[in-house]
Amino acid sequence: MTPHEALTPDAAASVRELARRSTGADGPSPLGEDFLLALDGTTHRHLTEPEGPPFAGYAGLAPDGSAELTVDPGHRRQGIGRRLAEGVLARDPAARFWAHGDLPPARSLAASLGLERVRELLVLRRPLDGVPTAPEPPEGYRLRTFVPGQDEEALLAINAAAFVDHPEQGRLDRAGLDRRTGQPWFDAAGLFLVEDEGGELAAFHWTKVADPSSGIGEVYVVGVAPGHQGRGLGGYATAVGLAHLAGLGLDTVELYVEGDNTPALATYDRAGFVRHAVHSMYARAR
Repeated sequence: MTPHEALTPDAAASVRELARRSTGADGPSPLGEDFLLALDGTTHRHLTEPEGPPFAGYAGLAPDGSAELTVDPGHRRQGIGRRLAEGVLARDPAARFWAHGDLPPARSLAASLGLERVRELLVLRRPLDGVPTAPEPPEGYRLRTFVPGQDEEALLAINAAAFVDHPEQGRLDRAGLDRRTGQPWFDAAGLFLVEDEGGELAAFHWTKVADPSSGIGEVYVVGVAPGHQGRGLGGYATAVGLAHLAGLGLDTVELYVEGDNTPALATYDRAGFVRHAVHSMYARAR
């Protein structure tokens, strides 16, 4: 097991290939978007086995203490996952491990290390057939789409205000936004902004289509400025995005929501979403 403060381009490519192989074997990707984007940067710490590519195992540790790991399907049941997890805990005893899909091997490893489930992130889905056309905006508001080079700071400001208590989304900065808008999947026409009569950004819905061939779109982020909450803007922005994704000819839409976010779960239940999968986070009891 070898620590890396940063990965070479070849090493980063090898980790992505490792993640693809694991996804093919398990279903869910073992590495989330933030960790995949961080492979090319210097924010995260990395552990690999062996030292150089191709890798049989990988673990990443983010500055906030969250961690993710994966082992090549052809190298499992050899203790690699446990060694990687112990290596992460040696560097940060309070590390919190994501188990995407919360699969039995991940639960077993967590239990063997004395880790407990501390968070659940639910994946909800619904079909897009029958989605109505986009409604008119509520009185006093208007709709437009994101303009690159113009709207970045306003989007960051409303995102920070709307997600001030969210452990990941609330930390989005300009570098993170630029990384996301620089991805091949980004489409400014799918990032909807709701303004009030004075031009202040009141709500937004960022949709995502990572792989059009999958037929699955995503409610990537929906946010409402605190001063505009309680006026139906979240439901309106969601409806606009769903209509957009349906218009692209996609079959299904999915979204991620905290398992304990009762108001959001009620909203999405009314919108026809049902539980599809769960991602769990494990950590030592405090």
